[in-house]
Amino acid sequence: MFVHLRVHTEYSLTDGIVRVEPPKRKGGGVGATLTSRAAELGFPAVAITDRSNLFAMVKFYKAAESVGIKPIIGADLWLEERMPQEPPERLTLLVQNDEGYRNLARLISLGYTDGQIRGQPLIRWDWLAAHAGGLIALSGRDGAIFRAAQVDQVGPALDALQRLSALFPDRLYLEIARCQRPGDEEWVAAACALSRHSGVPVVATNDVCFLERDDFEAHEARVCIAQGRVLADDKRPREYTPEQYLKSAEQMAELFADIPAALENTVEIARRCSLTLKFAPPYHLPNFPVPEGYDTDSWLLKRAHEGLQERFAELRATAGLSASEDEYRQRLDYELGIIEKMGFAGYFLVVSDFIQWAKTHGCPVGPGRGSGAGSLVAYAIRITDLDPLPYNLLFERFLNPERVSMPDFDVDFCMDNRDRVIEYVTQKYGRDHVGQIITYATMAARGVIRDVARVLGHGYGFGDAIAKLVPATPGATLVDALETVPELKRRYETEDDTRAVLDLGLALEGITRGVGVHAGGVVIAPKPLTDYAPVYCEPGGVGLRTQFDMKDLEAIGLVKFDFLGLKTLTIIQEAVDTIRRNRGVALDMLKLPLDDPQTYALYASGETTAVFQMESPGMQRAARDLKPDTFEDIIALVSLYRPGPMELIPEYCARKRGEAKVEYLHPDMEPVLSPTYGIFVYQEQVMQVAQRLAGYTLGGADLLRRAMGKKKPEEMAQQREIFRKGAQTRGISAEVADSIFDLMEKFANYGFNKSHAAAYALVSYQTAWLKTHYPAEFMAAVMSCEMAHTDTVVAMRDECRLRMGLTVLPPDINQSQIRFTVPAPRQIRYGLGAIKGVGEGALEGIIAERQANGPFKDLFDFCRRIDTRKVNKRVLEALIFSGALDCLGLNRASLHRSLPKALQFAEAAARRASSGQEDLFGSAGDAPAESLHIEPELAPEWSARELLARERETLGFYQSAHPLDPYAEMIDEICSGRLPELVRAQLSSSPPPLGSDGKPVWPTRSKSMFAAWVKDVRFFKGDATSEGRSARPSYKITLEDGGIEIACWVDADAFARVQSFVKPDGLVFVIAEIGIAPARDDREPEPRLYAPEFLGFDQVLREYAQRLTLDWRRPLAELSPLRRLLMPRRSADGVPVSVRYGNAKAACMLDFSSEWRVRLDDELLQQLQQLLGSDCVKVSYRKYVAPVSERRFAAAGGAFDDE
Repeated sequence: MFVHLRVHTEYSLTDGIVRVEPPKRKGGGVGATLTSRAAELGFPAVAITDRSNLFAMVKFYKAAESVGIKPIIGADLWLEERMPQEPPERLTLLVQNDEGYRNLARLISLGYTDGQIRGQPLIRWDWLAAHAGGLIALSGRDGAIFRAAQVDQVGPALDALQRLSALFPDRLYLEIARCQRPGDEEWVAAACALSRHSGVPVVATNDVCFLERDDFEAHEARVCIAQGRVLADDKRPREYTPEQYLKSAEQMAELFADIPAALENTVEIARRCSLTLKFAPPYHLPNFPVPEGYDTDSWLLKRAHEGLQERFAELRATAGLSASEDEYRQRLDYELGIIEKMGFAGYFLVVSDFIQWAKTHGCPVGPGRGSGAGSLVAYAIRITDLDPLPYNLLFERFLNPERVSMPDFDVDFCMDNRDRVIEYVTQKYGRDHVGQIITYATMAARGVIRDVARVLGHGYGFGDAIAKLVPATPGATLVDALETVPELKRRYETEDDTRAVLDLGLALEGITRGVGVHAGGVVIAPKPLTDYAPVYCEPGGVGLRTQFDMKDLEAIGLVKFDFLGLKTLTIIQEAVDTIRRNRGVALDMLKLPLDDPQTYALYASGETTAVFQMESPGMQRAARDLKPDTFEDIIALVSLYRPGPMELIPEYCARKRGEAKVEYLHPDMEPVLSPTYGIFVYQEQVMQVAQRLAGYTLGGADLLRRAMGKKKPEEMAQQREIFRKGAQTRGISAEVADSIFDLMEKFANYGFNKSHAAAYALVSYQTAWLKTHYPAEFMAAVMSCEMAHTDTVVAMRDECRLRMGLTVLPPDINQSQIRFTVPAPRQIRYGLGAIKGVGEGALEGIIAERQANGPFKDLFDFCRRIDTRKVNKRVLEALIFSGALDCLGLNRASLHRSLPKALQFAEAAARRASSGQEDLFGSAGDAPAESLHIEPELAPEWSARELLARERETLGFYQSAHPLDPYAEMIDEICSGRLPELVRAQLSSSPPPLGSDGKPVWPTRSKSMFAAWVKDVRFFKGDATSEGRSARPSYKITLEDGGIEIACWVDADAFARVQSFVKPDGLVFVIAEIGIAPARDDREPEPRLYAPEFLGFDQVLREYAQRLTLDWRRPLAELSPLRRLLMPRRSADGVPVSVRYGNAKAACMLDFSSEWRVRLDDELLQQLQQLLGSDCVKVSYRKYVAPVSERRFAAAGGAFDDE
């Protein structure tokens, strides 16, 4: 018999690729798990001993128990050096019992919080002495005993052994392994000798880092990824061998046949290690302090009843009560009774406390989130701000008395202030009781390809090219990509290097590679956290978090509180602050009337960009169809627009408009389903129907809903019988009962949590109301909160300009603030903080100076007055490129050329000021700096293309012109027309006449050529279960010109031929038939391209250019640069070249000989413009002529086209 006692799993991070969870659960990859392989090999027990952590403990424990294997918990720790200059020594600790687990958790925690040196957690000897109980120690390679024995120092080896023996009496073992590493056999001999001398037993391990021998290469790759090395590096340390896999008991018995005791001791240690983890319930709730004379139950009751009385007054002043006060109080007492019975009063008080602190300390809080919005107690004590009674929100959906589980309030805070609330909680309950929650980063599909390509020695471009073939969709895996992307599959099958990268990538995909912090989760414990779980932090104590992730913490009974950051709350607060500052109007967003016709008109128009939950095109289309006019409609819209239930939107809209009949299988269903026109939309409706028609309690109905979601046949058969019997006692036939049950079952899986939907619908309504009544203030707040996301700022700017009729003023160093501002109604001034490359720290100083001493007069005044240590040359260039310094009186080229001189002037002024001298540049008696005039370095303005490119670089969009404008002359000469006029011509055309069969006879469509700017290229991997285009991988290409957008789909194979020039933010020429796709279902008529052919700029130059004409305004002696440019591009297939030359006496046109015909491309044209000036280079083009086309299907007798 044998048990593996040293195993490094994937959670060791720097080595180990042993999977703890199946690859599918972790997002991709291939391979077995530790427990599945151990079970296959028949091991009775197995240990994990990851490096300085217990990240995998709970997952491993559960997985081992599920397959009948005894889990042994341990870790490899590093002890501080015994003597200066000695390296730290490794000690493996295995947990015997609960005391041992707590001690190991404390040691690991101390290593991170107090013992980190250069990022490695080290354990001090006094800590080890204080926390050695309940632990078995293994000392082997990298231990002090091993190192002394290696150099035949018997005395120091015995001293080290004695020191550990004193700490671990009868619990110390000398660990030996035969993995064919240098020194292994010598240590086996020395350890056995020491064992005979001291009586400390030896134990065999295999220092496992992977499961199969064939996994060695993948493991080496993982190690190199962590070390930043390449596999072929002769100088890299080679610390592992192919033997470190999970060998069978038979293989280990053969390996240690000469030392059978070493094998027997593994089983003895496994017998001695008997940790039993206790999983929830019970739960470990934090201790909430209550006034003397109260416990948490009585204090919550007092708070709830007083709070409800306050809510009555507020409701009467606004919407009114939706039921009598007695009904409210009965519901409140019912909820309080359940909360007390389940022992969760303290939880409610903790959440209420930190929410009230946030609200009274300038941190906006959301009105609710999740099922907690269904609790009247939560509303009374101001955890939520939505009265649950008018919307039939159910408490049992949140806290079910028939199913013991923790309540879970998800609380949304303003993004900018969330950390302040967490800090308050930390101070209130104690820093050692509060921690954030760890997350684990895995090797995702694209990233692992780049990593593997690098360690295999390939250049970045090679790995990047393969990685980009993997769809950038969330959850995309390499297996999926190989099945759906033809180009990736082709390369895998035909290119050895690509196959090697992908095979290694598959072995490593999904492996844990690092740790992070949960976005909002905070755990508060009644005792120090290390009594329950070890903690982790960065060097210096930064980012303290539990070593167990969210699921594992919940499993052991710790309570997670969600402090979520919701940007929309920040937007609302910023808009409200701006409205108060600019207009003197103080808004209370919780007192808005929920029946504002203008707000509902905005929803009905579908123009809901930036409205919370309504941003997507599909949601906007649904809003146009539904035309919501009540708050219940907004709740339904939030609930319906999801996969599955969105199929119901057309029927829901038809019933709302009276175009479809509303029917009920039984009259008692009407009170529940009438708000949604007879359609099951919410989970709460399933529960209420079960209650009304079959006598379920609401707690029992919640269990029914959960059972329907799980779809377990045995459980469903049992529930169907309960439902049928309950319905029959109410006079409902078995046949009708079964029909109702079938209907409930169908929608239970799709149904949405109405409590969550109602709370988020309220936030949505608030943003829609602001957009309707204060559009500039609202959109300025939106863009201010998105400054770090340039693409979003660009989209919001387009929304302001193109659809809302707002004016977005450009950035201006004398007018702009860091954030977007509203200088006048319906105007927004661009925020300087949204300029790429300009940090907030630099801007704060600039704006403070401007506010203190007035606007900047010119570039020299600007540079003199700012702190050039914070505002460096790169920042100043970004301000110039963006146009923010246009107000300083020079064009951008001159500003850029004058910048070095201005900085020199500013530095000299600073030196003189610091030395107390008034003169500058060493000229005594000169005027003071502020009155000194310095001549700028003037330069012609950059070309339109350069100007626009630099705007795009710093702003993310083209401020001064459209990117096609520099090509306007070329486009007009070649193309059939500009895209807007071609589309308008189609939109204004008459409907097609009807043929004799009553079908439309579509006119002949001719091809047109136009230029467009590529706005977006998006990959869709296709659905193999579908038919037609949707089954195939394809790209959606969105083209734009003059505010008109048109999209087309291109199969992945065809796109591969044009992807070198069809790229976002690039010019492309298109030859296609332009038509209008008729309105269908929920889609408006829209322009459509048919059979598009894409041409790159250089291709158009080759095929359509007819002559190159240059204006020569220099002496003829300077022709050499021109000759150097034209010589490499001479070609018989090129265009003729003419030069227009003139001087004071005469002018002439010179035609170069045919030997000097040149092949044109974009690079040459730009070089010629730089040499001669942009107005001195002229290309003549031929016009595109469309081929004659016939109406499709005419020959076959068809009467309609493919529209």
